[in-house]
Amino acid sequence: MNIQELAALAGVSVSTVSRIFSHRPGIREELRLRVLELAREHGYHPRFTAREKNVVVITPYDSVFPVQSCVDMILMSLAQELPRRGFRMEILPVNNLERLDNIQFCGAAAIGCEAEDFPEWATRFAVPLVIMDRAPRKTYCEQLYFIHSDEAQGMKLAIDHLFARRCRRIGCIIHGTPERGNALIRRRAITETLRQYGQDGEGLIFYSGDGNEKYVELIGKLLKKGVDAIFCPGGNAGILALYAFNLFEKSVPDDVSLISSEQTAFSMYTVPPLTTISPDYPGLARELCAVLTAWMDNDPLPREVSLPYRLIARESCR
Repeated sequence: MNIQELAALAGVSVSTVSRIFSHRPGIREELRLRVLELAREHGYHPRFTAREKNVVVITPYDSVFPVQSCVDMILMSLAQELPRRGFRMEILPVNNLERLDNIQFCGAAAIGCEAEDFPEWATRFAVPLVIMDRAPRKTYCEQLYFIHSDEAQGMKLAIDHLFARRCRRIGCIIHGTPERGNALIRRRAITETLRQYGQDGEGLIFYSGDGNEKYVELIGKLLKKGVDAIFCPGGNAGILALYAFNLFEKSVPDDVSLISSEQTAFSMYTVPPLTTISPDYPGLARELCAVLTAWMDNDPLPREVSLPYRLIARESCR
């Protein structure tokens, strides 16, 4: 279907349809919703010129949000890849979404947000929303897509690495809470991998909660339980764990091995340098561009894309 056919079906002018898809003011709400619904029913997607290829990147508002480091690294990759593919990027905090009604854009990506934060996306906009770094937990509307790292593969990668280095009592601190983000998926994957090695992880797996305040306390508890390795996926756990080990007068890796999530600004510069797992940040950015391009070209595209982690072996594992 082209724009002329959609306009005829809706009983409006082509310019009215164009104004609706350009998010211009002065359109009655009931008319806008009816045109968008007809577009969805008949598979119409607007054609965007190079001038209109604007991508809105939605980020958390609070700079100390638990996933801020991951947000920063995905943003860095998007800032490099989107212009290379002919897109422009506009960053919008999640608490300022009302501005979307006055922005012309061909798609959006949400980093550090949940799909549940956008319950009315399909009724408001006729462009895709890509949830970055989150796996879908249920069935969502047809305009929501998911690009994320393979959490099960990443957790297994770290645990396998520790067992290969003869660590036999592994404690874990998973950043965040099971209600949001990837924390629950990570715990299930860690538990399953430990069981493959004859361990159940009982009493050795904790959630950090929303923030960094619990890390010292939780690492103290794990050390009292006699762990010989600690795996801390998510957040800024690597530097926090090294600080806690110093307080408890424990040496890495002589007393305890440590794996955390990669923080490109400092992981290789700590003492000792941190062994980490790292998402494929450039790959996430490339996949976002592929989804947006396929949408605009009316090509088939996957609902979900999962990319493998890589492990960066440094000196914090014995």
